[in-house]
Amino acid sequence: MNKPSRPRSPRKVTSSELIQELHQTVDGMAEDGTSRADLKLLSRALRELREAFRLFDTVRNHPKVTVFGSARTPEDSPVYREAAEFGQQMAQLGWFVITGAGDGVMKAAHEGAGRDRSIGVHILLPFEHSENTIIAGSPNLIQTKYFFTRKLLLLKESQAIALFPGGFGTLDEAYETLTLLQTGKTHMFPMVLVDEPGGDYWTSWAKSLEENLLSRKLISHEDISLFRIVENVTEAVEEIQRFYRVFHSSRYVNNRLVFRLRRPLTPEELATLNADFSGILSKGVFSQEEALPEENDEHELAHMPRLVFNFNNRSFGRLRLLIDHLNR
Repeated sequence: MNKPSRPRSPRKVTSSELIQELHQTVDGMAEDGTSRADLKLLSRALRELREAFRLFDTVRNHPKVTVFGSARTPEDSPVYREAAEFGQQMAQLGWFVITGAGDGVMKAAHEGAGRDRSIGVHILLPFEHSENTIIAGSPNLIQTKYFFTRKLLLLKESQAIALFPGGFGTLDEAYETLTLLQTGKTHMFPMVLVDEPGGDYWTSWAKSLEENLLSRKLISHEDISLFRIVENVTEAVEEIQRFYRVFHSSRYVNNRLVFRLRRPLTPEELATLNADFSGILSKGVFSQEEALPEENDEHELAHMPRLVFNFNNRSFGRLRLLIDHLNR
């Protein structure tokens, strides 16, 4: 009797096929009679993304942290000094520091990291100053016209986010980052909110979340686990390092979520995961495996053990708690 055939994995689309898709999309816009204004928007956005992708490809194997905060923070303020210290400590640990390339907190983070460890994604605005003096003229500076391309680049390329006190823009980045983490539209990373010593900017903000959103069940209690509030730079750096103590990275393979780990789990640890976190599974159990065949495009990670499971693609706050559990 013939054995039933196993379902075939979806074929991986090649780069040349994706390029062909892009050509077809552009040709289709010509056929659709897309307006000149829309074509200008798309053309500029593609040029910005191409330039950014080329830059980030040169630092692909280096960890990167994005820093948000007010461009109006004065250089003699405690927040400025904290942002500079944070940039310095992260650079000393081998990280690149990405900011929006403006003044205030952004300049401070670049000042601390140094020009060679700084990356800027600047937005052209009619009422703001140009890029800060640390990053101006650097080959690591990207100029953008649109906020949507800038936001994409600031988050897509980062392994951590640090937010210092700021205005509308900073809060916009805080909420957008949380939305992406909560909905699984970005990879999981540590999000650290840094209050100045003795300050209450972020603790007050978190209190408003609990009073206005959590109390009305507009968010879940587990969503609060997607960020951490810290009182100083030392705690911020430790929180980021702790996130990657055992957890390394993740990707989806044929609808299964794969965690790459820095060390194997013991049978007892795996049993605990299956007992305590089974609620985030759509089916099956957590299993520990070697690198999957579909991951052969990342040879440098092939030696790492894998935690493989069928995630329900809903409980992202709980998924963050799973990562915290692994790192403990």
